[in-house]
Amino acid sequence: MNDEIKQKILDKETWLRGLYMLLFILIAGVARFVIAVVVLFQFFSVLFTGNTNAQLLILGQNLSTYIYQITLFLTFNSERRPFPFGDWPDGAPRRL
Repeated sequence: MNDEIKQKILDKETWLRGLYMLLFILIAGVARFVIAVVVLFQFFSVLFTGNTNAQLLILGQNLSTYIYQITLFLTFNSERRPFPFGDWPDGAPRRL
């Protein structure tokens, strides 16, 4: 095996990122479940009151942005680690 390839395989930073990636895959699954719950609550809010719940709108937007940030990290489009290692998103996503 080439020394350069062996050195890349043994790079601790890459393995550390891989562990972060596994963690964020799990967190994204939980976040998607929470979004599904928000969707149901929002639907029933509109069904019974005729209005959306403002707090659920904000939570839904922030969760969507959070999943976007996780996806950027997982696909190597960003080196910035999302929450809990960075700030919680507030509003629509910004290009990183």
